[in-house]
Amino acid sequence: MNTNLFPIISDVDTTVLTSLGLPETTTVALNLTVPQLTGLALERGEGVLTESGVLMCDTGRFTGRSPKDKFIVLDELTEKTVWWGEINRPFAPEQFDQLHRRMLASLAGQPVFVRYVKAGADPRYAINITVVNELAWHNIFCSNLFIETSSAERENFTPDWTILNLPGFRAVPATDGTRQENFTIINFSKRVILIGGTGYAGEMKKGIFSVLNFTLPQQGVLSMHCSANVGKAGDTALFFGLSGTGKTTLSTDPERQLIGDDEHGWSDQIFNFEGGCYAKVVNLSAEQEPEIYKAIKPGAVLENTRFIPGTRIVDFADQSVTENTRTAYPLTHIANRANPAIGPAPRNLFFLTADAFGVLPPIARLTVRQAMYYFLSGYTAKLAGTEVGIKEPVPTFSACFGAAFLPLHPFEYADLLGQHLETAEVPVWLINTGWTGGSFGTGQRIKLAHTRAVIRAALTGLLDHVAYQTLQPFDLHIPMTCPGIPDELLNPRKAWTNPIDYDVTADRLLRAFLENYKTYEHPASRILTE
Repeated sequence: MNTNLFPIISDVDTTVLTSLGLPETTTVALNLTVPQLTGLALERGEGVLTESGVLMCDTGRFTGRSPKDKFIVLDELTEKTVWWGEINRPFAPEQFDQLHRRMLASLAGQPVFVRYVKAGADPRYAINITVVNELAWHNIFCSNLFIETSSAERENFTPDWTILNLPGFRAVPATDGTRQENFTIINFSKRVILIGGTGYAGEMKKGIFSVLNFTLPQQGVLSMHCSANVGKAGDTALFFGLSGTGKTTLSTDPERQLIGDDEHGWSDQIFNFEGGCYAKVVNLSAEQEPEIYKAIKPGAVLENTRFIPGTRIVDFADQSVTENTRTAYPLTHIANRANPAIGPAPRNLFFLTADAFGVLPPIARLTVRQAMYYFLSGYTAKLAGTEVGIKEPVPTFSACFGAAFLPLHPFEYADLLGQHLETAEVPVWLINTGWTGGSFGTGQRIKLAHTRAVIRAALTGLLDHVAYQTLQPFDLHIPMTCPGIPDELLNPRKAWTNPIDYDVTADRLLRAFLENYKTYEHPASRILTE
């Protein structure tokens, strides 16, 4: 490493080493600027620059999260609070300590990049985080995705949590207790996250999201996997949805300020957990998603993308490495943003689903009980052809639209949602961005213009003054008219050529909902006591 280029890299008080448990021979680069980190990343061969001066890096073997290699330390704090199972796998405290010691020891004589950041735009619920990175570009990622601290805050910085992320470190499953060489392990008692064997930067972001999903509900704050924006009148809207449902696209509105695109808390207001965005860029274009396209400028990071041959121009259509190509950029790269990333309590919630069965309506207004149910379900559908062996739509459920990041039982979050909805009397809308007139293959994809029209009508209150009808077998209340969309499309049963085929398909989807719900049944839930 060229320490003459960045002499600050060795000019760190030894208390930093001691507080983190790092060996005395470790070289620490503390809170470097993004330009400094970019220069070091290039010097170390971690990435290359695009034509526009953006750092482009590869994540290596793992181009996405590895859910089966995520663990939570099982101890007195977590034994009876965590929802143990396939999502939250237990890890022994003594094996965590052993692995932690081995990771620290591996840094003897090595350089690391340390950063003091925060999570949570609401200072009442913000947590301080010290991140220790093996890679310079990972430290840029943390600068972008977490909330940067001021120089005054750094002077007496005390971390609530520490992330130790060493992609080059490999676990030994037989002795370390991991499933394979890579791992993400959260210790709620020691407030440490260990990440090793994977270069996928998103593990850090989602690790802290899991932390907040454990701590905030215990303070009465609902943690949510959703995007949020706010209108000029202070009318906040939340958009929940799994990948492919339009969460990012529909929350991006030139008439409304973006609060955030992925992780938020609901106390007496809405606040972003993050300081940036981690957006998918596959097939990205300036025409379809101009805000994201414009945000990819110096300071941002691109992951697993490729150039147009013979140039340094990014080919966003190239999926040769992965379909999960991404960019990480700070919220300051978005011109139309809320600053700070906070908004009033929401006036509308939207649950987005790309229903490939074609039986759900373009829009339906949910009761509080229905909202809790659909929130628990987190439904969308996989399409034929997206995975080997899938020849027809397959229902996909993810509790609270983010099951992979929920340490607590899903009912904990659903009950909190119900309490907020009852207190604030917030309307909740189910939005189908998928198919109508038939299932995938026979029906048609609902036009984006029609989806924007129903959302606009909900946001402006137009749907408060129209007649509704009930759609069976889902018992959904659907408007009979809505500006900007033909009346015949509002009732999906009428959009099908053969209503009997609709009934059969709708019953099939309903049964899938009921089977999925059995996974979460718990006698203490308010949903089951009516």
